[in-house]
Amino acid sequence: MTDLVTRFLDTAADRPGEPAVIDPDGRTTTFGELRRLTLEVDAGLRAEGLAPGDGVLFAVRNSATAIGLFLGALRAGAVLVSADTAVGPALVSARLRASRPRWLIAESLFYPASVLGPVRAYCRRRGWGVPDLRQPIGDPGIRHVHLGRRLPGVPRSARPLASLLGRAPSAAPDRDPAAPALVVFTSGTTEQPKGVVHSLRSLTAAVTMLGTHLPFAPGDVMHADGIMAGLPALLGGARLSLPKPSAPPERFARDLADRRVTHAYGVPVHLAEVFGILPEWPAHVRHLVMGSAPAAPAVLRQALAAVPGGQVLSIYAMTEAIPLAVARAEDKLAHVERGCPGDLLGTPSPGVRARIAADGELLVSAPNACLGHLGGPPLTELATGDLARLDDDGRIVMTGRKKDMLIRGSYNIYPGLYEPSIALLAGVREAAMVGTPDPVTQDETVVLAVVADSTEVDPARLVRRLRRQLPELIDAEAVPDRIVVLPELPRSGRSRKLDRGRLRELVTASKP
Repeated sequence: MTDLVTRFLDTAADRPGEPAVIDPDGRTTTFGELRRLTLEVDAGLRAEGLAPGDGVLFAVRNSATAIGLFLGALRAGAVLVSADTAVGPALVSARLRASRPRWLIAESLFYPASVLGPVRAYCRRRGWGVPDLRQPIGDPGIRHVHLGRRLPGVPRSARPLASLLGRAPSAAPDRDPAAPALVVFTSGTTEQPKGVVHSLRSLTAAVTMLGTHLPFAPGDVMHADGIMAGLPALLGGARLSLPKPSAPPERFARDLADRRVTHAYGVPVHLAEVFGILPEWPAHVRHLVMGSAPAAPAVLRQALAAVPGGQVLSIYAMTEAIPLAVARAEDKLAHVERGCPGDLLGTPSPGVRARIAADGELLVSAPNACLGHLGGPPLTELATGDLARLDDDGRIVMTGRKKDMLIRGSYNIYPGLYEPSIALLAGVREAAMVGTPDPVTQDETVVLAVVADSTEVDPARLVRRLRRQLPELIDAEAVPDRIVVLPELPRSGRSRKLDRGRLRELVTASKP
């Protein structure tokens, strides 16, 4: 399989004058310009001494320049390590000890933002995610490349990106396609940071599989935040439109029209905000993809109404393997409305082999699966942590999360089995179940938190109605002990996943 970098270079060579990327600020970069940047970054890094296998900590916000750096560094044989903006210095240190980068490529702004409190506070007020780079800045063994003019905090030895460019491109070095190419930290602790390690082969498979679900053609415009989400569009000769981070939903809605978007990707909770101000999207939007978190039935209905006649897909994926399965919004809704238990994740993507372990956990093997976790053994099969079953059509139906399981007496309660059905009830927009352990017995009090679908709903009346309806809807053992109505469910991370830990704190604090 031709790797994704080579495929991009070949695609770009065929259409050098066509727009490739629209940056968040509206600036456009052509395929020819992005191809040249990719090749010059490769040549520049190698001329400066980067060797295949060198770790490169990458702290550049999404833009055409970031894509060129990403592809150029991969071509040079680097192992890119994604810098996270949402972790503290202790975890940053642990991750750096585990990944041992030899290079840091970062925006100049991130240097003063790391060492000067007022600059960091300013960035946060503007909604800019800022990685903590204090440790790599102070590490004399790390070489620096900075983007933008030299600012306070940028080491004297740092090279500006511009100084790397301008060299003639050369043949790509021989690199093992199965060797590590990207490390993404997902969770873990300071004792055991969890870094997902992908190879160029698994990344290429991921981009190829996404492209089979969402075919692109020249003239199409993909509106998506993220390099991996956008690469299928570029490899298909389409244009990638990058949304402005942390922008209000009005800006996302305006971009759909102004940039003539044909394909859009988003996290359900973010898209729901856009649906709130733009219930019907422009007719040129033909494909809408939701991912990174489960989509509630109410959001699925809004999505179908927003793109009438178009295609609405929900992608099931993990950092360890993107994608694993895809479902149409119509099929997910029909599954719930027929009263079928669980959340329909969809048909396994081409090449994905799924099986259910004895304890109900979904296990997968796939060409796009990661090599494993940093410092761990190679993965031959990926344990998803999700409880699931395969229906008669071979589709994956999620029934819960292993770690989300609640224990009440001798009964195991999987919230994911019940939450979609509860969220379908009138007056309910979202639903989530958590347990609060009894300090003596450790038996769990089951608490249902719901978000009303309108500010006009009387919370007390909604709770009373749910009390009447739930015994007819879900297993008797899962009927909640307590129901609370919240203005919104707590979420965390870039994907805005439900933060069950924070929810548990909220419902505990609200205990009468």
